[in-house]
Order: sequence, then structure tokens, then C-alpha cells
Amino acid sequence: MAYLRRMGKATSWVAWTGGAPAPWHLAVLDEAYALMDEGRFEDAEARARALVTARRSRTRRDRRPGTVWYAAYVAALAARAHGRQEPSLLAEFEALIAEAERTYDIHHGLLLPARLNHAWVLIDEERAAEAEAEALDVLRALARRAQRAEDRQLELSALICLGHALCAQGRYEESETIARAHLPRADEGSVHPLRTLLVRSLSGLERHEEALAESLEALPEPPPHAAGHLELRRATALHALGRGDEAQAEAGRALAACERNLHPTHPRTAAIRTLLSRITPP
Repeated sequence: MAYLRRMGKATSWVAWTGGAPAPWHLAVLDEAYALMDEGRFEDAEARARALVTARRSRTRRDRRPGTVWYAAYVAALAARAHGRQEPSLLAEFEALIAEAERTYDIHHGLLLPARLNHAWVLIDEERAAEAEAEALDVLRALARRAQRAEDRQLELSALICLGHALCAQGRYEESETIARAHLPRADEGSVHPLRTLLVRSLSGLERHEEALAESLEALPEPPPHAAGHLELRRATALHALGRGDEAQAEAGRALAACERNLHPTHPRTAAIRTLLSRITPP
């Protein structure tokens, strides 16, 4: 998200006259990002899709096709963060990636973030091996680039995605290694997801006491798209330790957080409901 904001601020009038998105279009997309930060994913998606529609409805040749790509990317990103499960979302990211790979226009810079979001959708679609391959490709591409400060957050995001793809395949030792190796260099934006990955890995290895202890470490407030994730992993550890009442209460908190912030079809909500059914069978 920060990448597009930096790019928007750096876009000059010279670039605009050459076909880059207009400053007022970037302002609309920046507003969509701000709405996502507030957990207003549907509003963010609607704002971005309205811009796509407006540009595509032009009768003459659009001098700013990059605007449509950016707006479509932000709309797909908002839908993924919200967790609405639709087959079209995977196709949306695949189309965005294909277009970005064909051009070295200004939106080519978001190719790797688009591929990483594609990997997350693959995880949600239970295609974890493909998600692993995509995340590894992103990491290899980053390794080939000159070390840039703005790539650091993207690298950590790719490692977190890779870790969850490994967890989904039952490869918990590898995901634990990723989490432990990168927690010491995590910033405020990545420490919460890395800790959550570690807790999930430890529970997968049946080291539930360690998982619970790690889950209780002080952490910054998670963003809306991460609602209920750490609580789900903590409830899983509590349930495995036979602490049913505590597990039920924690899973209830996780479900409430998801219902406040995420789409009802989000995979995390389904996972929490499944856990609750095991804790309190009908």
C-alpha cells in the first residue's frame, strides 16, 4: 500500500502528460487505501471500481490506460483483504499480472505485489503448492534487484506468505524457521503476522505450550484484514491443551473480530467456526 502512495507523490506533471495516471486519479486510489486501513473494504473496492468504469466508458482513446490497471489492482486488493471468496478474484489477479508482464509502463512496478496477492488467493483456494511457488518466485525476483529500502517490507510479506503456504502443506518446521529468522528484523507492520505464523507453526508441531506463550507476547494492534488471526491460533493451542473454556472464549473473540471486519465468506471465519464446533459439539 505504501508503494502506491510513494509513487503517487512522486508522479510529476511531466509523467502525467506522458500518460501516467493523473494526480487526481492517484488521490482517489490513495483514499481507497485509507478506507482499507479503516476496515472499510467494500467502500474501498467500490471507489476503485468506479474509477475503472469511468475510464473504460470514455468514447475516445484513453491517454491514461495505466489508471485502469491501478484502479483494478486496488479493487482486487480490497476484495482479497475483505476475504470475499469468488472464483473471479483469482482471474482478476492473473489478468493484472499478465498485463504488467507485457509492459514496462509505470504500473510494472506493482508486478511483484500483484503476484504476491495472487499467492494469497491461491492459499485461500487451497492450492498451497502453487502459492509456495509464486511466493518463492517473488523472493527470487527481489534477490535479483539492488537492495532497496522499499523492498524490505515486500520481502517480509513474501516470506510470511511462503510460511503460510508451507503450513497449509503441513511443513511446519520450515515455516517456524522462517518466522524465527525474521522476527528480529520485523518492523511494526510485520511483527504481528510473523508472530502469528510462528504460533501456527508451533501448534502444527504440537508444541502447544510454546505456541500459547508466543501468542501472549505484547504486539501492536493488527490491521483490520488480520482480524481474529492470532486469536484463532491461540484458541487452537488452548484447545489442544485441553483448556476448553478458555479456547471457546478466545475463539469467540476471534469470531467477533472477523464478523466486525471481514466478509462472512472469509476462510478465517470458516476456520474459527470449525474450531468452535470441535470445542462445543452440538
